[in-house]
Amino acid sequence: MALAIDIGNTNIVLGCFHGEEIEFIARIATERNRTAEQYAAEIKSIIQLYDKDPKNIEGSIISSVVPPLTTVLKHAVERITGKTPMIVGPGLKTGLNIKIDNPAQLGADMVVTAVAGIRKYPLPQIIIDMGTATTFSVISGKGEFLGCSIMAGVNLSLNALSGGTAQLPAIDLSNPKKVCGSNTIDSMTSGAVYGNASMVDGMIDRLSEELGEEMTVIATGGISKLITPHCKHSIILNDDLLLQGLAMLYYKNKK
Repeated sequence: MALAIDIGNTNIVLGCFHGEEIEFIARIATERNRTAEQYAAEIKSIIQLYDKDPKNIEGSIISSVVPPLTTVLKHAVERITGKTPMIVGPGLKTGLNIKIDNPAQLGADMVVTAVAGIRKYPLPQIIIDMGTATTFSVISGKGEFLGCSIMAGVNLSLNALSGGTAQLPAIDLSNPKKVCGSNTIDSMTSGAVYGNASMVDGMIDRLSEELGEEMTVIATGGISKLITPHCKHSIILNDDLLLQGLAMLYYKNKK
């Protein structure tokens, strides 16, 4: 059994896997001021919550888009397992051919989801990750990472909307009743869900047109299951794509 951890801006996603079969997935809030010991205690408790013994963890792998927490979580995992985790970054073999101007700028999360997407689905691809940011990664028919588009995520946009206006409240995301809302909450819900679904459809059209090919479209990330059902394009929903990619990279680099 191995442990995978993805450190995101809003949540830290963790799970244990055996082979490439994920045994459980859990989420904890990303808090930059917590110590390695605090994270170790919480992660150990979660592992035990799912009836797994931390002593059976043979190794681990971490991806991170929050550099200040990478070392903190590395030390936390060492406290739990007694072993140094792999870190997605320079020195880790991915097999991904990155064609952007500066490959070092590519986020670890995009690397990992691209690795999983290439292994699991037909090429060429668009991989949509809807979290704190919404990203569109483009993979060529040869399995090359060509580039991406990045924009503010759904919740980030909603927070900016309520925080920057005097009369628009903070809302919880839910399925809208209709496109044309008849009150403030319904109108904001419609804008968040249908507006982002329309954006996703539009970006798929533009990226497909730019590449001149029909693309396989995969969506992942915490918000994707709410937005993609309202899209007009055919989209494969895979909530576990990042953890699956971490499992693949772990075994690819395991000595």
